[in-house]
Amino acid sequence: MTEKKPFWRRLLRWLGIVVALLILLVLSGLLLADHLTPQAVGERSTVLPTQADQTPIDRELVRLQAEHPGQTGVAFLSDGLDAYAARAVITQHAGRSLDLQYYIWHDDLIGHLMANELYRAAERGVRVRILLDDMNAQDKDALMMALDAHPNIEIRLYNPFRNRNGLWRLVEMVQRVFSVNHRMHNKSWIADGRVAIVGGRNIGEEYFSARPDVNFRDLDLLVAGNAVQQANTIFDDYWNSDTAVPIRALAFYTEPQLRLLIRESEHEARLDSAKPYLERVARSQAEKSYYRDALDLHWSHHVEIASDPPMKHRRDDQAGWLVTRLVQELESAQHKALLISPYFVPGEDGTEGLAAMVARGAQVAVITNSLAANDVAAVHSGYMHYRAPLLRSGVQLYELKSRGNVDGGGLFGSSGASLHTKAFMIDDRRGFVGSFNLDPRSAYLNTEMGVLFDDPVLAGQLRKEYLHLADPRQSYWVTLGPEGDVRWLERDPQPPHWLYTEPDAGFWLRASARAISWLPLESQL
Repeated sequence: MTEKKPFWRRLLRWLGIVVALLILLVLSGLLLADHLTPQAVGERSTVLPTQADQTPIDRELVRLQAEHPGQTGVAFLSDGLDAYAARAVITQHAGRSLDLQYYIWHDDLIGHLMANELYRAAERGVRVRILLDDMNAQDKDALMMALDAHPNIEIRLYNPFRNRNGLWRLVEMVQRVFSVNHRMHNKSWIADGRVAIVGGRNIGEEYFSARPDVNFRDLDLLVAGNAVQQANTIFDDYWNSDTAVPIRALAFYTEPQLRLLIRESEHEARLDSAKPYLERVARSQAEKSYYRDALDLHWSHHVEIASDPPMKHRRDDQAGWLVTRLVQELESAQHKALLISPYFVPGEDGTEGLAAMVARGAQVAVITNSLAANDVAAVHSGYMHYRAPLLRSGVQLYELKSRGNVDGGGLFGSSGASLHTKAFMIDDRRGFVGSFNLDPRSAYLNTEMGVLFDDPVLAGQLRKEYLHLADPRQSYWVTLGPEGDVRWLERDPQPPHWLYTEPDAGFWLRASARAISWLPLESQL
């Protein structure tokens, strides 16, 4: 009679089989990457040439640029309703083209309302090109294919999965673990090649203050005039790259899907939840143009829209990467650097760099999310390592308060208020607003873009945004106690008082974040 093997030996055997299968999957992905990755099959296209008076946007921008030769007009969009209305207004005024690229487009009220605006523009004959990152496109093929069915709309997916859902998508994720880790985090909305909205907002209810349980504090810049040509070039580079694949090569659609989407959007437009957005658009058409009136824009000679290349590999020359440019900007600070970053994982080099800035006499201050406010709480585990060293070096830290679920979120998501603005201001003159977080993922894995400027008026507007977030009603001041322990000052109620654990975060969330901080995950955060 054969002796039965101990349970632990059988368990080890099965674990070995699973590990071997995972290794085989990853190796096959490395060896056969060209065959596993969907190939670009779309026809090459570029931004349509601007005209003197072909569209309403043409006519207004030609007039304004004549008054401000060689300059770029910029407007801040910090309010969610304004940010929605600005996109809707320039879409309704577009007469030639709309070019959009986004990391996330949710299948919700805001996503449907904006899809309906694009559909109506396409019905007028406007060419619409939409580039979306595929990591967050799962289960949204029907929505996207419905739009793509229109002859004037084309959707492409960045670094897409060949398997659209289910178990095979998970298998492909393991097989292509290295290549699928590179995502497109860019956000831009360009109308007629003359007006662009660039910043931190994705398309979804939480980014435009349309959800009662989640409120992302975010920031976009509306850019008109000279620098928009840079946004056009960036979009064309991504659109025509090997990383962009037409969705029609990956999924199937039926004509009824388009009709269903339009019916749903028209129904949602009659809901009470949609009224504030539609009313703001109507009011904006009558009172505020966003781009037609010089008073709505600040005009400057020193505005630039910059981006990463369409795909980043660590072995590439990083001179043209956005992180290289932003680090150079920060290192040049003489007396002040105010930073806003939802996900803040500076790493050893970043921590030393910020400390060096303080050592030479600059004020360095950072606003980021508290654990309870962070919508990806796992990122907080990477930030925790650097909090005390930063404070010891003299860097000032503020953490945004949570205004929702007092237990915070789960390990990979949260509810309540969450900082989503990504920006910095240097020496009261220079600044950046965009999609770039101060973390390893933005630096080396994701592609990012944003607006750089050298203008004291724009710097003043960004400083106001910083001071609003640093206000005692919005954030905690973080410091070190006599024993070197991290503590938080609640400055809003009187008298102010100290907090000695992560504010508003329950025990299990704090314990989980601490446990994750021990894992070697920093390069992925």
